[in-house]
Amino acid sequence: MKKKLIAIGCIAVFIALSPSCKKDFLEQSDPNAISLDANFKSPNDVLLAVNGIYQSLRSGNNIGETSGLWTDERSDDTGTNDNQSNAGEPFQFNNFSILPSNTYLKSHWVSLYGTITRANVVLSNIDKVTFPDANLKLQYSAEAKFLRALTYFHLVRLWGDVPLVTRQLSSTEVAANTFREKQETVYAQIVADLKDVVNNNPLPNLQTGAGIGRVSKAAANALLGQVYLTMASNLDQANRAANLGNAKTYLMNAYNMRTFAALSEIPYTDVFDVNKKSTCPELIFQIVNKQGDVNYSSVIAANNQAKGETINSQKAASGVGANVTHDLINEYEVGDSRMAYSVKFANDPIVKDWFITKFRDNSAAASNLGYGGNDWNLIRFADVILMLAEVNMYLGDNVTAIQFLDQVRARAGVSTYAVAMTDPAYSSKFPTLKLAILHERRVELAFEHHRWFDLTRFFTTPELVTYFKGKTQADFGAAQLSNFSTKDRYYPIPFDENKLDPVKMYQNPGY
Repeated sequence: MKKKLIAIGCIAVFIALSPSCKKDFLEQSDPNAISLDANFKSPNDVLLAVNGIYQSLRSGNNIGETSGLWTDERSDDTGTNDNQSNAGEPFQFNNFSILPSNTYLKSHWVSLYGTITRANVVLSNIDKVTFPDANLKLQYSAEAKFLRALTYFHLVRLWGDVPLVTRQLSSTEVAANTFREKQETVYAQIVADLKDVVNNNPLPNLQTGAGIGRVSKAAANALLGQVYLTMASNLDQANRAANLGNAKTYLMNAYNMRTFAALSEIPYTDVFDVNKKSTCPELIFQIVNKQGDVNYSSVIAANNQAKGETINSQKAASGVGANVTHDLINEYEVGDSRMAYSVKFANDPIVKDWFITKFRDNSAAASNLGYGGNDWNLIRFADVILMLAEVNMYLGDNVTAIQFLDQVRARAGVSTYAVAMTDPAYSSKFPTLKLAILHERRVELAFEHHRWFDLTRFFTTPELVTYFKGKTQADFGAAQLSNFSTKDRYYPIPFDENKLDPVKMYQNPGY
């Protein structure tokens, strides 16, 4: 029973701890109340608690396959354009009309902090347990720190300044720790956690077999490199050169852990093939789903499918599926093999539009209930390669940047960057190497929830406004580009959080 409590995942966000005191015969403890820290008795108890952190990522409100509402639908790639949604809260995200009272936004906030709390519980209690194997303790600590860093990285990019808590809190401590911390401090904690993972753990370079879905050294280095790259763009420019240098170091560390020579050795379709998800050498870190399982299967194939189509799933669809903006469709180059695999035009009379086909499982095992086996890929080598193109470009080494860029283009079956720049259609759309890299990230990583974060890393807030305003309204359906302004760089602090303490939980500008 004790182990089950931990496996369910450190259920409460904050657990009250009983103060120690001298007892007499009048003082009695509730035999049905078990304090959380009392459950940490053995290494297996810690393992179950660490598994609870991973489990929290699976929530539809967290960072898994169904988190596109807070990322892709905020960008210029996808939207919510069916008639039933256009007046509801989901539509506020890609219509740039989001309110602090939006309940979907609050659910995301709560879920992310739930993951952090689970990590804090592990890290606050792990020293109470005796480990016969010291490396096992280092491994569990590294996993908890990585997952905490990953979650804070999502929070700080979406909201800016956010509350920063790094230990298990009692109920009496919550109020005093509920205040927004400056971004710089949050990033410093993310870096500290990831450096501990990179430097002081026995993790394998890449996970295999039963370990797939758990943290690896390649994942930690890739994430730390991405964090430094983001800091170089979004924080004090006085530290830009140092942050870029660190980004290059850690991204190269991850890149050098690959088990293939050239990306072109791995077909693009293999990255998303449910039958190859445990053997594809491009995958670095993923949320694992179980095909055919009602509780642990993937829903993304069925949810994305449009009415009248069968390419994604055997489950019949009655709606428009996952909308794709024409702005993205127009960005694919002629001959790009990724387009044919990633999107399709649905001819059903109620659809007559593009929908996402990148995630498929129409197998008998998934059945007509849509219980797919798709894993959710959080980090893969094409992403690392394109970040290396980006960081080398910023460092002034365009030759190396283009070499990395061309690795990804070669697999897609399109020309090298040098040849593409001789084509007026390409060079007019992407006149700089920076825009060419951003383009490549868009079509390579489409619908994998990177696009919004890429836009906010590549552009300052004024530049981002100009970028969106330069697009064509007709390519965005019902979402109104005219709504986009400087306030949309960050989400509003959820209404309930702001009202708890309007001073300490101050609202973001424009809301």
